[in-house]
Amino acid sequence: MLLHTRRLRLRPVTPADADLLTRLDADPEVMRFVSGGPATGRATIADWVIPRMQAQHREYGTGMWLLSPLGDDEAFAGWIQLRTPRHGGTDELELSYRLPRDAWGRGYAAEAANALIAMMFTQTPTTRIFAGTHVVHTASVRVMEKLGMRLAADSAAVDLTGPDAVVEYEILREQWQATRGRGRVLIRRPDTRALA
Repeated sequence: MLLHTRRLRLRPVTPADADLLTRLDADPEVMRFVSGGPATGRATIADWVIPRMQAQHREYGTGMWLLSPLGDDEAFAGWIQLRTPRHGGTDELELSYRLPRDAWGRGYAAEAANALIAMMFTQTPTTRIFAGTHVVHTASVRVMEKLGMRLAADSAAVDLTGPDAVVEYEILREQWQATRGRGRVLIRRPDTRALA
């Protein structure tokens, strides 16, 4: 399923994207708050990440979407994913995103996440979407705040003074409906006739 936002095209990940994702993860700055800098190996991406995300897409309509600016389908602006968490039920989803440095600061992560959150809260039984981040990762914190997410109750007990402190943000369906979901359409599906 292809999705369009005001500035972005989102498409589900495919096996052909393994090299693209490997190059993204090869940048130590991109991976700073993910792994501390080390890259994800291509075999892990090709044999585990992509098949897992495709299975999520088939089973739940979630998974990983690659981002490209509208009008330039060859450009790569990162990825965003919603997946069912290993420890939770199907009524909650975990949000994550990763963008190359040349796409930082453009609002792409928040724009794409807004579209997916709207889709999940209006078309599925999802009741909660959450995301984790390091307290010192201010860019990621800003994205979550732009999405209307709030610190989860469990994060109130976290010692926020340490550089390695990780907190969880969340948005609940009722909260989203009250603040952002008042009939506002955030996603556009492309005209499939034009794609044929």
